[in-house]
Amino acid sequence: MGVGFITGYLLIPTAGWRNSKRYQFMNNHTKKPGHPVNHRFAFIIPVYNHQDTIDKVIEQVKVFKFPIFVVNDGSTDQTSLKLKSIQGITVIDHPENRGKGAALKSGFQAISNTADWAITLDADGQHDPQDTAKLISAIGGNERSIVVGVRKGMDGKHVPWTSRFGRGFSNFWVFVSGGPRLQDSQSGFRIYPVPETHFLKTKGQRYQFEVEVLVKAKWVGIPVVEAPVSVHYEPGAKRISHFKPLKDFMRNSIAFTRLITQRILIPSPLRRRINTSSSRSSQK
Repeated sequence: MGVGFITGYLLIPTAGWRNSKRYQFMNNHTKKPGHPVNHRFAFIIPVYNHQDTIDKVIEQVKVFKFPIFVVNDGSTDQTSLKLKSIQGITVIDHPENRGKGAALKSGFQAISNTADWAITLDADGQHDPQDTAKLISAIGGNERSIVVGVRKGMDGKHVPWTSRFGRGFSNFWVFVSGGPRLQDSQSGFRIYPVPETHFLKTKGQRYQFEVEVLVKAKWVGIPVVEAPVSVHYEPGAKRISHFKPLKDFMRNSIAFTRLITQRILIPSPLRRRINTSSSRSSQK
C-alpha cells in the first residue's frame, strides 16, 4: 500500500494511503476548509509528589473553562489527599510511579472522547497557565500541529544548570534524529492534537517521551511549531524536580541512538508507516 511523500511538513498521500482506514480516520479528525473547526481543548497535568504547588496550578487553569485531567503518577506525599479536595477535575491514578511519558499517555487516552486537543503543563508551577492563549494562537489555520512553548528567560541565574544544558543537548539530538529544529524541545508546556498523537508509536515512558514524540511527529508529517512562554523558578525556594541528570541523560542518549539508527537504516516511507498505529489500536 502506498504511503505518500513529504513536501516540507505536508504529507501528500498516495491513492492506496488515502483509501486506508488509518488515513480516513485521521482525515475525519482533521479540520477542513468550509467545515466547523473542532477546538475542544482539555488540560492534562501529570503530577508526582507536588503537594505544595498542584492546587495553585489547577486553580490557575480553571479560568479557561476546559476539562482538567490530573494524572497522579504514584505520588507518595500528600498530593493524593489534596487532589481529593479539589472540585471540578478528573483524577487518573497510577498505583506506582510509571514516568511522565506514561502519565501523559494515560491522559491522552482519558480525554480521547472529550477533546481534540490536549494542553499539557507541569505541576511544579514553573509555567504561567495564562500563556495557554499564546499556544492556542500558534495553531495554524487548518493545521493539526504540535505546539511547544519556548520558555523565555532560561538564562536566568535561578534556572538550574541541568535545565539549560538539557535543553541544548536535546535540541541538537532531536534535529539529528530527523526531528524538527526547535529552540526548546524539553518544554512540557505543549498542545497536542489528540488523534494524531494516538497514532504515533512511542516507546518512551519517562521524560524520553517528550523528545521521541517530536521526532516521530516530523517523520510522519505532523507539523511542530513553537510559541514563546514565560518560565518561573522561585529564588531560594525548594523546587521539586524528578529529573535525574545522569540517569535521564543516559536514557535520552539511548532513545536518541535508537531513533538515529531507525533514521539511517529504515527508508522514510516505511519509517512513517511503522511508526503509526492503526485506528483500532489507537483507540484501545
